[in-house]
Order: sequence, then C-alpha cells, then structure tokens
Amino acid sequence: MKITALGAAKEVGRSAFLVQTDSKNLLLDFGVLLRGSEPSFPIHVQPKDIDAIILSHAHLDHSGATPLFFLSKGVEMYCTSLTLEIADLLIKDFIKISGEIRGHYLPFEYLELETMVNATQMVPLEEEFNVGPVRIKLIHAGHIPGSASILIEADGKRILYTGDVNSSDSHLMSAAVTDYGELDFLLTETTYGLNEHPPREEVERDFVSYAKEIVERGGTLLVPAFAVGRAQEVACVLYSANFPYPVAMDGMALKTNEILLRHQEFLKDPSLFERTLEHTHLVKDWKERRKILETPSVIIAPAGMLVGGSAAFYASELSQGVRNGIAIVAFQIPGTPGRSLLDKGLTMINGKPKKVKSTVRRFDFSSHSGSSQLLEMVRKVRGHPRVAMIHGEEIQSSGFAKQVEEKLGLQTLVPEPGDVIQI
Repeated sequence: MKITALGAAKEVGRSAFLVQTDSKNLLLDFGVLLRGSEPSFPIHVQPKDIDAIILSHAHLDHSGATPLFFLSKGVEMYCTSLTLEIADLLIKDFIKISGEIRGHYLPFEYLELETMVNATQMVPLEEEFNVGPVRIKLIHAGHIPGSASILIEADGKRILYTGDVNSSDSHLMSAAVTDYGELDFLLTETTYGLNEHPPREEVERDFVSYAKEIVERGGTLLVPAFAVGRAQEVACVLYSANFPYPVAMDGMALKTNEILLRHQEFLKDPSLFERTLEHTHLVKDWKERRKILETPSVIIAPAGMLVGGSAAFYASELSQGVRNGIAIVAFQIPGTPGRSLLDKGLTMINGKPKKVKSTVRRFDFSSHSGSSQLLEMVRKVRGHPRVAMIHGEEIQSSGFAKQVEEKLGLQTLVPEPGDVIQI
C-alpha cells in the first residue's frame, strides 16, 4: 500500500490523498485552495486510475474539485447523506461565483456536478462498507455536521485519515469519536498543531458581551461566518445566552439551515437548533437586507473569509461606522479579504481597499482540534503507527511532528505535495 499527497501538504487547502492498495485505488477528498483570484487544484490524477472517491466532508477545500472525475462516466463516490447534499450546495455556488463574479471558469460545470451526485453512494457513520476487498468506515469527526474521518483496512494494514477533526463539543455538534483502535498509519490534520484554543465557554461569554456592547451603543455587529456550521453555531450561542437583541442571518446559511433540518440525526441537539432558527430573523431579499441595516442588531452572513457573499456587502456598508463592529469567528487563509481585515484593518469598498472605522475583534470559534487535543488523539491510538502531518501550514505541521516524536516516540512525516509514502 502507498499514499500520495496530492495537496494539503504543508498548506491548508486542496486536501487530496491517493491511497493505492494491491487491488484498488482510492481518492480521499479532492478539494480546492481558495487564495487570491483563482482557485488552486490538487496534483492531477486520471479518473480512469481511480476506483472510488471517499469524501470526508463538504467544505470546498475538501470537496470543491471532485466534479473533475465526472467529466465522462465518472467513478464511484462515498460519503454521508448530509455531506452529499451540502457539497452539492457549495459546489453549485462555487461554479456560479467563479464564472459570474470572478470571471475564472472552472474545468467542470453543473452537469458534471449532477453526474457526481447521481454516482454517489450515501453511507451512514460507523457502518463498514467495501470497495472490492477494501474495508472502509466513516467515523464521526465533529468538524461540521456530516463530517467524517476515514478508516481503511487493506493489504493487512489499517490506516486512518482524520479529515478535519474537532475533539470538543459545541452547541451544534458533539465531539469527534477518536477511538481508532490499532493503526499502522495515521494521516492527521495539523491546522492548529502548535496552538491551543481557549475554553469555549470563555470564548462564547466574551463574544456575547461584545455583541451586547456593539448593539447597546447603537451599532450593528457583522459576523462573517461559514455558511455550513459556523453560522448556525454562532446563532445557537446567542440564543442559548438569551441575547436580548435582534439576530439576523443571511446568504447561503439559510439554504444550509433547510438541509440541516432534513438531517437532524447529525446534530447534537436538534431541538436547540429549531428553537434558535425560530428566534433568528432570516433575511431573504434586498429589501430586508437594507432594513436590517437600520436596526442595531447582530448580522450573521457568509462568506466566512469575506470572499464574496452577503458578508462582503454588509462589510462595505458597516465598516465605516465607528459604532459598528465586525467579529471574526473563522480561520482566515492568507490572501483572503478576511485576513486583510484582521491583519491590516482593511476592507474592500467599490473595489478599493479602505481602512475600517468599526471595531474588529477575533473570537476563536474553531471547529478544529487544538494542539493538546491532537496529541491526545494520537496518544490513544494503539500499536506504533507512523504519523503524517497534513492540512497545516509548514510551521504547524513540523512543530506538531516534533511534539509527537518527543512525547510519544512515534515516527513522523511532514510530506510535500507529490510525496509518495510507502505503508
């Protein structure tokens, strides 16, 4: 067995790993890196050389390039039912935005996406399935609803790919299952390989306090948030804290809400989610969008990195008001407008960067495990696996590799794109 890193090696984005067994070639994710004006794709693999794609979750950095394998007859793909529906939503928007707004047309269209959806087999979490003689199981990853780590048994070896994993509970999601048993090889994300997250209760308390401060001084708080997971989590936090002021949600998050309501078995507390939506104003057109700007409130809107979406509109409208605020609640990839706002205090207005006058604060609502959680996850693995550090900037991956070697005595790798690992 061998594994080739096609992306997400010393970088966050374009996750893709080719697993070649004696009998089958499996592709674990095939995402894009959204940095700058054009998306970056993983190293190319011929569709004819792939027997199946196993998709860990729907975020575009893991799913966004999968339609490339369905330009002709396509291959089999496997994921949870919720991941499939959300991936369909996100990739449709990706196609639309790339063509209509950015002017960079993708090497696939809606037809290929439809073919992909029709070719996908939906599998439940924790239930084993087979691709030929290869045994596979999707394990709850705690990252976003429907997300999974991927366990593969073939050629007498047992390997696990974490995908994106979160070992902490949130209002929306229960913590990841990280009892993987005995492994020969582990591919683990290292987004926060060197960083700890503050206690979630403390983050939520500070966020709610900040939201109250902004609204009570007559301002509006914009929360740019990922449409899948983060937007819903922030709304649940405000509702659970009995936030007394208006909360609005806009953009693709509304379509995500509808999907989640149809797949409540993936949620930690479906009743809490339903009650939260009942107390959240769902903005559905430009008239409501303009009206909500006139009311001191909290507005939750995609995109989480301000790369388009309704959040970009609200940022241009609110960023010049000294009473307003912007709460950054998601990881900001270098080169994105959100990172520029966080690092330089700049936002785009009419196509030009402009210094913001509103208050900008960052809150660590991460849906990734922190360093100590990742270390404990690896510690729990039985056997003496080699561990590959992926899905992290080089300093994070290399730093976490050093921790694993020194504290656990395991052999580690920090692959480059294109590296082939013999198992």
